Amino acid sequence: MRKIQAIAILMFLTFTNVMASGIITVHNIKSTDMDTLELTQEWDKTFPQSDKVEHSKITFHNRYGITLAADLYKPKNRQGRLAAIAVSGPYGAVKEQVSGRYAQTLAERGFLTLAFDPSFYGESGGTPRYLTSPEISTEDFSAAVDYLITRNDVDPQHIGILGICGWGGFALNAAANDPRIKATVTSTMYDMSRVNANGYFDAMSADDRYKLREQLNAQRTEDYRNDSYELNGGVVDPVPEDVPLFVRQYHDYYKTARGYHRRSPNSNKGISNISSLAFINMPLLSYIGEIRSAVLMIHGAEAHSRYFSEDAYKRLTGDNKELLIIPGANHVDLYDNLDVIPFDKIDGFFKKALKEK
Repeated sequence: MRKIQAIAILMFLTFTNVMASGIITVHNIKSTDMDTLELTQEWDKTFPQSDKVEHSKITFHNRYGITLAADLYKPKNRQGRLAAIAVSGPYGAVKEQVSGRYAQTLAERGFLTLAFDPSFYGESGGTPRYLTSPEISTEDFSAAVDYLITRNDVDPQHIGILGICGWGGFALNAAANDPRIKATVTSTMYDMSRVNANGYFDAMSADDRYKLREQLNAQRTEDYRNDSYELNGGVVDPVPEDVPLFVRQYHDYYKTARGYHRRSPNSNKGISNISSLAFINMPLLSYIGEIRSAVLMIHGAEAHSRYFSEDAYKRLTGDNKELLIIPGANHVDLYDNLDVIPFDKIDGFFKKALKEK
């Protein structure tokens, strides 16, 4: 079992960024490949546009001065100040994929929602491209709150966030640090620090971690020498015969018409290999036990990642925290399967927690 788990670590490089020669072709990108934002105006989502919602493209900035691009969804014919929800994720996805589907669906139910591209990829700014950071990726949620709280059509006391997959962990981290966030939902959550430092199912030893640091820091040297950043190649394509089932499930979403998007790192060339280094050294969820606002965590019973939510939930305190396990669902089912995603539950949770009338 330990050997199988180790193979899983190496095979699915989107999350651990371990180099695996012969499985994935890596790519380089210059550190200055994006200077200005160019927002696509046509509808280019992986889901159909709703006629119940007004859609617009907006930008906002985080405290590092990075400009982020977002899709704003507002229910038609709603007046006054609305409860608002900022949405992002999964790790390696863009707002035209999962987060946009969640945001539009919740806007149909009466919320003003914002699905944003994180710093460094999608239509958002930030260089080098295709980087992730425990600090900046968390900061992006609070930056979205900055933007929402200053809108005339948003009730500043009724703002929540929703994070999917890796952005579920960032959402919990943001909620621990930002009391302006009154409610948090995570869906199919990943603890990116844990998976990078320990591997899947905590299979890595201290020696494994040291070897990983050696590889990644050697890559840093090459990246600096070449003035470029090696990318991990995204989701494995084609899929080798002997990979774990969850690798196939990611491929079925990101690499097929079901969820492919031309700007998605997971669908294309992937994320910077050396992004893993910061996560190894910085535990994301250190203070989640201090979250005082409401939290709903959702995960599939059959998801390989289920243990991330279950273990994080045990650390939450208070009587306004809930873990919902969806029978029969795997990790990727909660990306786009409308028969599985519990939107009624999410809707009711936010309306209660944000006191939306």
